[in-house]
Amino acid sequence: MTIESALKTLTKTNVPPNTNDWSVEDSSVLYGLNRWGENYFSINQKGHINVSPKGSNNKKIDLMDLVQELESRNLKLPLLIRFDDILEDRLNRLHEAFQQAINQYKYKGKYQGVFPIKCNQHRHVVEELMTCGRHWNFGLEAGSKAELLIALSLIQDSKALLICNGYKDERYIETTILARQLGRQPIVVIEQTTEVQRIIQASRNIGAAPLIGIRAKLSSRSSGRWGASVGATAKFGLSIPEILTTVEQLRSANLLNDLRLLHFHVGSQINDIAILKDALQEAGQIYIELNRLGAPMQYLDVGGGLGIDYDGSQTSTEASTNYSLQNYANDVVATIKECCEANSIRVPTLVSESGRAIASHFSVLVFNILSKSVVPAKIPSIKENEPLIIRNLRETLALIKKISKNTEVNSSQLQESWNDAIKFQDDALSAFRLGYLGLSERAMAEQLTWACAKEVVERLSSCSLIPEDLKTLRYRLAGTYYANLSIFRSAPDTWAIDQLFPIMPIHRLNEEPKQLGHFADLTCDSDGKLTRFIDNGQIKPLLELHELKPNEQYVIGMFLGGAYQEVMGNLHNLFGSTNSVHLRLTKDGGYTLDHVVRGNTKADVLEAMEHDPEALLERLRIASEKAIQSGNLKIGDAQRLMDHLETSLRQSTYLHE
Repeated sequence: MTIESALKTLTKTNVPPNTNDWSVEDSSVLYGLNRWGENYFSINQKGHINVSPKGSNNKKIDLMDLVQELESRNLKLPLLIRFDDILEDRLNRLHEAFQQAINQYKYKGKYQGVFPIKCNQHRHVVEELMTCGRHWNFGLEAGSKAELLIALSLIQDSKALLICNGYKDERYIETTILARQLGRQPIVVIEQTTEVQRIIQASRNIGAAPLIGIRAKLSSRSSGRWGASVGATAKFGLSIPEILTTVEQLRSANLLNDLRLLHFHVGSQINDIAILKDALQEAGQIYIELNRLGAPMQYLDVGGGLGIDYDGSQTSTEASTNYSLQNYANDVVATIKECCEANSIRVPTLVSESGRAIASHFSVLVFNILSKSVVPAKIPSIKENEPLIIRNLRETLALIKKISKNTEVNSSQLQESWNDAIKFQDDALSAFRLGYLGLSERAMAEQLTWACAKEVVERLSSCSLIPEDLKTLRYRLAGTYYANLSIFRSAPDTWAIDQLFPIMPIHRLNEEPKQLGHFADLTCDSDGKLTRFIDNGQIKPLLELHELKPNEQYVIGMFLGGAYQEVMGNLHNLFGSTNSVHLRLTKDGGYTLDHVVRGNTKADVLEAMEHDPEALLERLRIASEKAIQSGNLKIGDAQRLMDHLETSLRQSTYLHE
């Protein structure tokens, strides 16, 4: 949806009728929490977000109270809060869904999942998954040498799979062969034809072979943001002729007996279940043919792509899915069973590389609002001998105010008055350019024009038919809320690929949000802003927000960002990682902080760019000494400057009030 078309929907909001009887249920509907919360997030009667790490019927944590408690531990905002119980619950739900499907369809094989490390490489996250997943022999997927090292060190279960994807050189392949002898189960997936000879050569060098898989390029269509990542032009995978050639090469090298797995991938965040069904049927037939060619096939890896419903609309849009987790598991199990039984082939162990569906919900990014800017709509006081242009604007404003807000409004009256206001504002600008109006008069003209716009918008709800020109006024009057975060560090996909995440206040949800606004971050970059928000299957350019209160924090949460956002961020403007905590529920109903990970200090990010903090301080000390000698700087002020700089180096890169 374009910004222009989104603006047209602003008057069709999910906000209940304007009333003083605002409830937390109204906020839940407005922000879509009742649709995307997945029983993990709700609103309590205090108007705060509740987090239920193990589901709706278990212990609830007041998110706002939690933030305040964490801040008292000197963990300042912005803050990444990871609920490890949610991570475990997502893992449970995935396995329960596949087990239910296996039971329902009397599937004679089993399901064995792996987590793609690229989705979230943080040590505590991967370790938590390995601990929670041991019951199911849960494994890992590695896409690089560094990820391979992580996986080899963390997988202690000899039955857990290690799927080896990505580019592979001979050393990578030799490592997997030796790891197999170590008692691990790494499967080297052939994704490029050049890897076949490397596998053959590495096997000869060591005198042993790895377990081998083949990634197939399917012809099945895909859609959504990653639709182009599959098919004949896909970056990874072998075409059907290449698969046949690979089988013969492995046979000639006496390695065909080690070919055990077929892999395919139809893109991240599959939004339409029909796409998966087509891919499963095609992959199922390839699996059968590989068996017939003599490979003792054992595993079918359906790749990643299991999507989540970011906006709660349950549609096939990019920010949603038209299927549930159980639908997904049912289709995988039923389709592969049908293919194999029809051809008298033993069903494979089903493998999936679900990352987004496991990790997205467990992480919440919380940030505070530093300030807000709005259009200058305050009505200036009347002065003697005001220019005619200013008087005309005052008369226009008075005419708009005479139109009642509580009865049916003739939109043509509003349109005419607004056209007059725009004309008088243009006249004021022309007069200023020619020197006939001073700066103060120009400022008065701008204030009166925006005051006219504000009065027009307040009457739009009483119009049955709203002119297109007036629909955009709410957007033009919206405020900019300055957020204490870096989009490029903490939510890079919102900037890079227009990914939508649920964003909403975590408190004051028993109050009606009467302001419209968007967010601007701390970076000196025009792209550092959030201007796209979920709207039940559509996109809106503004979010309903509250007016800021003096001396009171206004705290916002970004949800469902646990996949990719925490590992793909950059150091734009040298804003580093935020503080993060790993939280677990305790048996007595409380919580404990399993891990606290301090965010980057200014010294950290300077060193990352090869600056020496101590050398920087020394240069400034020398400069201050020269300023003292010349009489431009007092000794006490010089010491204060150095104290500020030394303290700043030890602090977070973000702002602290």
